[in-house]
Amino acid sequence: MFFPGFTLESINVSAGPLRLRRGGSGPPLLLLHGNPQTHAMWHKVAPELAKRFTVVCPDLRGYGGSFKPPATTDHAPYAKKEMARDMVELMEQLGHKAFCLAAHDRGARVAHRLALDHPQRVQKLALMDIIPTLEHFERTDMAMAMGYYHWFWFAQPHPFPENVISAAPDAWWRAHTSREPKPPDFFAKEALTDYLSAVHDPEMIRGMCEDYRAAATIDLEHDRATRAAGTKIQCPLLVLWGRKAKIEAWYDALSIWKNCCAAGVTGGAVESGHYLAEEAPGEVLARLTAFFAG
Repeated sequence: MFFPGFTLESINVSAGPLRLRRGGSGPPLLLLHGNPQTHAMWHKVAPELAKRFTVVCPDLRGYGGSFKPPATTDHAPYAKKEMARDMVELMEQLGHKAFCLAAHDRGARVAHRLALDHPQRVQKLALMDIIPTLEHFERTDMAMAMGYYHWFWFAQPHPFPENVISAAPDAWWRAHTSREPKPPDFFAKEALTDYLSAVHDPEMIRGMCEDYRAAATIDLEHDRATRAAGTKIQCPLLVLWGRKAKIEAWYDALSIWKNCCAAGVTGGAVESGHYLAEEAPGEVLARLTAFFAG
């Protein structure tokens, strides 16, 4: 079954409706997805986590079935500050003033900002396959520019990248998620159906590109202000990344994150590529359970 025991619903926050699944009982645990995906990426681990936690899996603004603000010249509606505020409001509506938080890729960037702006909300934080956005841009070299070329393409002015992607959304999605001639086989049918449905929505493609435009502009302003103020993550942090993915090859991720966190930082590589929760769900589940339940 796909998300057994979970409800699928829509809940309004002040900026608009968020699609989400939730299930389980126990301490609250918020799971945030990456790009170009939806909350469906958690389907292999969320049901097991729900045996110990109250698990909430939303689509971020701009993605999946959640609301999608229009493009703006300052990209402010897609600032990670705004996306983080959505999640704080959502959890508050569900009765959770404080919670644990695990996130992958773009969702991990939202989670990082949430932990900085709302430290009283996040009890423990797990970030998957990222280093901080500002660090990525400041360390950009030929390898990063080629390997993460989409960071710079998606950030081009609206609607150029949107028009290119929407001309062949299925072909684009498979090329983007595989980087190889043969598409990956670890995406489950139900999850893949949800992902492809999303990329056929021009508003989702616009939202995705605005997310990246914000990352290259307003998010960097916020990140530089945070650095200047000396603000760091205040809760225990678990950092995971794929051994076959770019983070492993390019960075000393633990050292980078230790400079960004005032509490303990643990973690390491998972035997996977970029899509940890779908490629290596057993290892991810074991790491998250040990961290959040410990």
